[in-house]
Amino acid sequence: MSKNGNGQIKSNGILNRYVLVLNQAYEPVMVTNAKRAVVLLLLEKAEELVNYNEMIHSTSWEMPLPSIVRLARYIPIQRREVVLTRKNLLKRDNHACQYCGRSSVPLTIDHIIPRQNGGKNSWENLVAACHPCNVRKGNKTPTEALMPLLRTPFKPSRITYFQKFVRKHQDPWRPYLYMEPAL
Repeated sequence: MSKNGNGQIKSNGILNRYVLVLNQAYEPVMVTNAKRAVVLLLLEKAEELVNYNEMIHSTSWEMPLPSIVRLARYIPIQRREVVLTRKNLLKRDNHACQYCGRSSVPLTIDHIIPRQNGGKNSWENLVAACHPCNVRKGNKTPTEALMPLLRTPFKPSRITYFQKFVRKHQDPWRPYLYMEPAL
């Protein structure tokens, strides 16, 4: 962190790093940013379980950057579903066209069963598609257009949604997200 011309501390992006938040019973609750996790730790509303290698510094203290925190109290969680949004749909489809597999191009959202044929806006009827594939498919079903889907679309669970956040430097998250056995 450094100070800008106004004397305010500006973040170099480290406080935007993802942090996994677990309930008191080690159940995944959410993925938040490091800034919010640090506030939870400072207010003693959470304890740190795993840290990144970086440190956070202020003028009077320093602490390791949290990677996984556990809430001090159990918070009842309503089993909320993953909201159907463009961002979440692209995340589910790994930012790749579900017809040709390309991921280095701008993507659109395609209705598998076209809306004019009664197709709904649902997890099972929407997929990411590159513009050329979307135009080629037009108002046909994949079968009619001879364009089979690479994967069957599905409604993601909260856990599969959280799993999409895991990167190499977040390997310690894997046991908490049922991606490998606990140690």
